Amino acid sequence: MVFALVGLVVLALLGAVHRYVWRRFVGDTTAPGSRLRRAGTVAAFVLPLLSVGAMTSGRVGAPFWLQQVLAWPGFLWLACLLYLTLALLVGEVVRPVLLRVLARRDAARTGAESGTASGTPAETSGTPTDVPDETRPRTEELVTSGSAGVSAPSEAVARTASEAPDLVAEPETEPAASTPAPALVPHPSRRLFVSRVVGGAAAAAGLATVGYGAYGVLRGPSVKRITVPLARLPRAAHGFRIAVVSDIHIGPILGRAHTRRIVDTINATSPDLVAVVGDLVDGSVADLGSAAEPLAALRARHGSYFVTGNHEYFSGAEQWIDHVRELGLVPLENARVEIEGFDLAGVNDIAGETEGQGPDFGRALGDRDRGRAAVLMAHQPVVIHDAVEHGVDLQLSGHTHGGQLWPGNYLAELANPTVAGLERYGDTQLFVSRGAGAWGPPVRVGAPSDITVVELASRQA
Repeated sequence: MVFALVGLVVLALLGAVHRYVWRRFVGDTTAPGSRLRRAGTVAAFVLPLLSVGAMTSGRVGAPFWLQQVLAWPGFLWLACLLYLTLALLVGEVVRPVLLRVLARRDAARTGAESGTASGTPAETSGTPTDVPDETRPRTEELVTSGSAGVSAPSEAVARTASEAPDLVAEPETEPAASTPAPALVPHPSRRLFVSRVVGGAAAAAGLATVGYGAYGVLRGPSVKRITVPLARLPRAAHGFRIAVVSDIHIGPILGRAHTRRIVDTINATSPDLVAVVGDLVDGSVADLGSAAEPLAALRARHGSYFVTGNHEYFSGAEQWIDHVRELGLVPLENARVEIEGFDLAGVNDIAGETEGQGPDFGRALGDRDRGRAAVLMAHQPVVIHDAVEHGVDLQLSGHTHGGQLWPGNYLAELANPTVAGLERYGDTQLFVSRGAGAWGPPVRVGAPSDITVVELASRQA
């Protein structure tokens, strides 16, 4: 019931956002009945359906080819929707400012044109004030002596009018209509103009952000290096290097080539050990087994180790554990191995609790020698408090993607003690990787993918 209610709220929110985006990009910028409006309206219905299909096709067992067809447009549209909406919200601040500036400019231009128009007739029509003094009728010429009789003024006025017809003012009620005014070319209204400018800028900014974020994912992860001092690490293990990789997310979008890039990047660092910290896949072994095969080429002096993430339990965890073992990785299912100078332990992800395969810290760490340093592989950072209780020196985690899509990092902070990087909790240090892949949209903004080489340092060195 709760899940259904949450689903309805999410669908309603998505509907409202799509309505807003349609209004700003289509309704405010196109003419009713135009081809552009029809195309934009169709897209407003088709794109969210593709997104829903991309998110649900794998869960409902759709053929893998159909998952691939839906994944690219469906997931990319979700990223576009996010950044187009954010750009439009910024545009809401700019919109009234532009309207006010344009209104003032038009008002000033109208006032200037009115002033020019009112001054033109005085300069060109030959009003009485422009007539030289010697041509103006004089008052004394219109006044006769007493013997001239009462008809003299009328005759003088008539004579003057006939001799200088240009001095007679035209009636104000009859405007000149001999030459029609030139027709003005129609221009879009200020509101339409501003809507198109703001919409165009928002589209450019949003799509450019998504494009750059997708390029970063498809290019592959970069390599980061950090040094972590451990109090109980012996001098002999000083400088031990662990290549930490998480959240590879092999799936309908990121396939075999993505895995190969990650393996080549890890091997180029020449690590002593490789730690694959969960969320390796988004799909079944039958669909993605071949895409994971490049993992067999990982090279490290002390081997490669794997723990499950929450996505393995959506994809058949037992089958994937068997498959990575076949590829040469060592799954640590609530287990521990002794490495040169420290213990390496691994626990199942907490999502495995639904299958009775959750994390068991007592089994992984309960009977160990507390005099030795302990490094724990655990997919989710939230188990850090269990690690502290069991005397772990360093926990290696992933899961958060560093937020993946800004401002998702703020949401990730609400659910995780650490979103990315190295932090200390009591005597235990927690390192959280941003991950090497991406879930959902193959896009990262503000949280670039990475592989981190963690170099252990002995305080005795």
